[in-house]
Amino acid sequence: MYKKFGQFIDGKWSASDNNETYEVINPATEEVLGHASKATHVDVDKALKSAEKGLQVWKKTPPWQRAYILRSIADKMREKKDVLAKWMTLEVGKPLVEGVGETNGAADIFEWNAEETKRIYGQTVESRFEDTRVHVYYQPVGVVAALSPWNFPLVLSARKISTALAAGCSVIIKPDVITPGVVMELVDICRECGVPPGVVNLLSGDPPSIASQLIDSDIVKKISITGSSRVGKLILKQAADKVQRVTMELSGHSPFIVFEDADIKKAADMAIAAKFRNNGQVCISPNRFYIQESKKEEFVNLFIEKTKKLKIGNGMNSDTQLGPLTTKKRLEEIELLVEKTKQEGAKVLLGGKRAAGFNKGFFYEPTIFDNVKDDYTIMKQEPFGPLVPMLSFKSFDEVIERANNNEMGLCSYVCTNSMKIAHLASEQLETGSVAVNTGVVAIAEAPFGGIKQSGYGREGGSMAIKDYLNVKYTHIGIKG
Repeated sequence: MYKKFGQFIDGKWSASDNNETYEVINPATEEVLGHASKATHVDVDKALKSAEKGLQVWKKTPPWQRAYILRSIADKMREKKDVLAKWMTLEVGKPLVEGVGETNGAADIFEWNAEETKRIYGQTVESRFEDTRVHVYYQPVGVVAALSPWNFPLVLSARKISTALAAGCSVIIKPDVITPGVVMELVDICRECGVPPGVVNLLSGDPPSIASQLIDSDIVKKISITGSSRVGKLILKQAADKVQRVTMELSGHSPFIVFEDADIKKAADMAIAAKFRNNGQVCISPNRFYIQESKKEEFVNLFIEKTKKLKIGNGMNSDTQLGPLTTKKRLEEIELLVEKTKQEGAKVLLGGKRAAGFNKGFFYEPTIFDNVKDDYTIMKQEPFGPLVPMLSFKSFDEVIERANNNEMGLCSYVCTNSMKIAHLASEQLETGSVAVNTGVVAIAEAPFGGIKQSGYGREGGSMAIKDYLNVKYTHIGIKG
């Protein structure tokens, strides 16, 4: 499956310097999908020089031309949505319908940034002096190292690549070893749509060694990473030596709060859609469910009833709603966390074991817990899987305090029919985004990112491109 790709450097696909490869596994069948190219230090050096050369071309390319190419990429992605979705189902395990949705979302991001590249506005400031003028310019930051994870490989790569291109930067994308194929397909679309050689480069292979070499280079001026808080901290420490710009979207542990005045049926539907998308392997997945006491039993019963109806299976099957976990490691970590949660005193209301009927694949049942306390491991450690701890609360102030008592601050969810509660909760919750009566969070036109240990910087919206631009102020004396 990977033979037509490899490393993408200076506008061409090629094998790695030593022809080494690694296995990519289908999580639904545990079969080897193929062997992807594994970059060497020589390949990383070539990519850095390619990106440095590509930058000189791209930063001089007029914004309207950049916009045209970005829009062409968006159109081509929509045209190839079935191909891209299949890659994600095979590599990640998510159902095909989710892969199509992710492809459309990624195309929207390219379309948004196609428009943003024409709207990089400078500024004229009134000078205090009669014979001088003050101008503010925005210029490309330079070569960008984009480190993308496996759970949403297309959307997260699209955010980084399209924003860098919109700003006039060149970029080196490093996909995770779990999901190289879909990102390779995206990069090939960039080539097909006229991105000049060297402007977009791809390095496939060992993430720590590639990332370390990229960050250690004087050529790289900015790093964009989506990943765990642990990895983000390591990268930030290394980037500090070069004073490189860093955008980080890291781990999350989102609270899902249902107030007693909410539409409980709608809240349950919203919770299930948000929780079980990509089998809970989502940084903004709701992981702590707080239900107001008077409605907890009704909500939990409805949630269980609807969860039981979810069809577990291979994502290639059209009726599958819940695919496998993406790796054996993820499956084993989920099993450990379930046992830990039970040992700490929680009661399993549903699930709690590997899904029956599968001889192969990393399948695990949606698992719902009751009798959970705030100090349990599952309330602090990001589950990154289909685990649902149910808790109750009495008052608004109480639940806001408990929801905020976490080192992560990426996203939160609120269900209420009260405008007062909606406004106060969204203002007081300590997260980068708040979804009120909707499970839709990450959209192209809105700034997405976290606070606290969930990172900083924003992707999406009109703010994102500023992270890829340097600000230059010029003070001009007009009398010579």
